[in-house]
Amino acid sequence: MSTQTSYRKLFGTNGIRGIPGKDLTLEFVTEMAQSIATYFASSEKSILVGKDVRNSSPVLQKAVLSGVLAAGVNAEEADIAPTPAHQFGTRTLGYGGGIIVTASHNPSQYNGMKVLGPDGVEISRDSEKEIEAIYHEKKYRKADWKSVGRSGKETRVVENYITGIMSQVDVSKIADAKPTVVMDIGNGAQAVTAPYLCERMGCKVITVNGQPDGNFPGRGPEPTPANLKDLSEAVKSYHADFGVAYDGDGDRSLFCDENGEIYWGDRTGSLLVDFLLERHKGGPVVTTVSTSQLVGIIAKKHDALVIWTTVGAVDVSRAMINNRAPLGLEENGGFFYGPHIPVRDGAMTTALLLNALASRGLSFSKTITSLPLFYQKKAKFECPNDKKSAVMKELELKNTEGKIDRTDGLKIWIDDHTWILLRPSGTEPLIRVYAESDNEERMNATYDRFQALVKDAIGT
Repeated sequence: MSTQTSYRKLFGTNGIRGIPGKDLTLEFVTEMAQSIATYFASSEKSILVGKDVRNSSPVLQKAVLSGVLAAGVNAEEADIAPTPAHQFGTRTLGYGGGIIVTASHNPSQYNGMKVLGPDGVEISRDSEKEIEAIYHEKKYRKADWKSVGRSGKETRVVENYITGIMSQVDVSKIADAKPTVVMDIGNGAQAVTAPYLCERMGCKVITVNGQPDGNFPGRGPEPTPANLKDLSEAVKSYHADFGVAYDGDGDRSLFCDENGEIYWGDRTGSLLVDFLLERHKGGPVVTTVSTSQLVGIIAKKHDALVIWTTVGAVDVSRAMINNRAPLGLEENGGFFYGPHIPVRDGAMTTALLLNALASRGLSFSKTITSLPLFYQKKAKFECPNDKKSAVMKELELKNTEGKIDRTDGLKIWIDDHTWILLRPSGTEPLIRVYAESDNEERMNATYDRFQALVKDAIGT
């Protein structure tokens, strides 16, 4: 089968995304689903088709089902659930693959498709190219009237997910601690799972933006420290042990301590790595080039190897599988726990953090402030997709300092503890900028200098 790279690329950093009615027409979605089903057809197992809370998800899910069935492959339709719940269901309920209708953290007008292998993990980059070739060459299967696929309803996804998570943590220890947790659901898919999971583990749960709503009216589908002020205030008002906020499809989570201080995912992720490497000695730990150097310091403390990857959940997951790594993380709030399933998972991360705090008997703030401190700044700048390549070339030409890591974009090391990362987003028309240093003044100066170069290259 041809896998020419000259075809228009359809998969981005995390699946296929676009605006329904514009990029994601019903014809495109149906034919893409036929192509995906053709790729999976040899397994002769059903495909799990899930969805998130977006307003366009029900109709796109039907279009996906139609495409799968038209290829002569059976499919089971699941109701709203977080992406990691659909992933865990694909892996443990006997499916040959999965398709989730979701756009993760993208704004409400977007939607998309994530494609899962039978292991529940997003398919590899090579598999994405195979599916793109099937689509572009119109080589998808077209079943006749006698051999179209059959469909049914899959109702086990949520309960299967909750019980799976509970099997990985010490529930009695968590229950004995009687923690109070504030959850900012962000009107997303974790509304149907995370609060119930924590209540079953003995937590008192208070929810913010807890009603599923595809318009994401509360604070939008992407949690960032800047839009989690309500969570921070609620944690302090209720004297909670900590707060957690999820993105639209529930695979990412950001946390705040009992004082309302909000942390990026690589800092809380490092806390979990420190705790879990006591259980999974030697690691290794997989993370992206955008993640804090703190992860490397914590791993070294435990004599564990760190494997650095390009940005993207699929890249972390596949590196974990290839290297038999139990742990993975991203700076944006993605944490991957291999013994459960090597995908990022907001509710699994919450359970692991509850377990860590209960085991150590310390407050969140005391636990996390024991880690070395690094200063960070992150920003994004609008840049048309067709201009990204030229902008990145110009940025490289303008840089005259530091050691450059080209794993993903340009990561420029100014000194041993100061770096800046410039990379084009794989999911949105953006250039993303990340800066970090152990010295706040040096971090700010580095960020200011390079963000000016980015703006100039884009022409803003």
